[in-house]
Amino acid sequence: MKTLLALLAALSLAATASAQDWAKAKLEKSSRHGEWVKVKQGDREVECFVVYPEVKEKATAVLVIHEIFGLSDWARLAADEFAAAGYIAIAPDLLSGKGPRGGGTAALGGDDGVRRVIGSLPADQITADLQAAADYVTKLPACNGKLAVAGFCWGGGQTFRFATNNKEVKAACVFYGSPPPKEAMSRIQCPVYGFYAGTDGRIDSTISSATEQMKEAGKSYEPITYEGAGHGFMRLGEAPDAKDVNKKARDEAWTRLNELLKKL
Repeated sequence: MKTLLALLAALSLAATASAQDWAKAKLEKSSRHGEWVKVKQGDREVECFVVYPEVKEKATAVLVIHEIFGLSDWARLAADEFAAAGYIAIAPDLLSGKGPRGGGTAALGGDDGVRRVIGSLPADQITADLQAAADYVTKLPACNGKLAVAGFCWGGGQTFRFATNNKEVKAACVFYGSPPPKEAMSRIQCPVYGFYAGTDGRIDSTISSATEQMKEAGKSYEPITYEGAGHGFMRLGEAPDAKDVNKKARDEAWTRLNELLKKL
């Protein structure tokens, strides 16, 4: 039985790794400078992946919040793509220290292991980790001091939530993430832009109430739904086997995202 379980675990790890091999390969071909940094947060060290744009002027920073799968190869690739668009991107591994021997996402044994841990992260710790990453990136000499935040799936919900806890954020870009409680929305100081998948019933069911609640709070919330696209279309639409509807949604979302960030 132990041998069988070990084999199944190995197969699961292999499947998880191969699922994003294309993202890792694409990232390795990037000409931009990416580096790992350890950001201090209380008695924690948060591993962050930082990518710099190839520009002359100081750039706006984007805090990239990963999916429920942790700081995967695709999450790092997303950071690189923000840098390609002209922004300094920082992607913190919010699972830092949660793996064996103090490791993070990579040490948790694949998607299942990550999902088991990520749901147990204390909300205050998540906020503090994100704030530490935001403070680090906005103080870099190459940064102009402006900060936007963008997150996907689980990270989309954390993006919406972070906007309730940080008054300095200039824009919050929520990709198929859940909204925060109504009572927290009054603390939001920036516009919130929503990017949603047309076939994502669980998340889409929150859009109407979030729209009403944000309006009541006097806050700016602009959701757009990409018809036919599935949850996770920003990642799925970039994969080699991408469905046309997800690829179209991803391309349109990136165009909108770049237009919004250029206005900051």
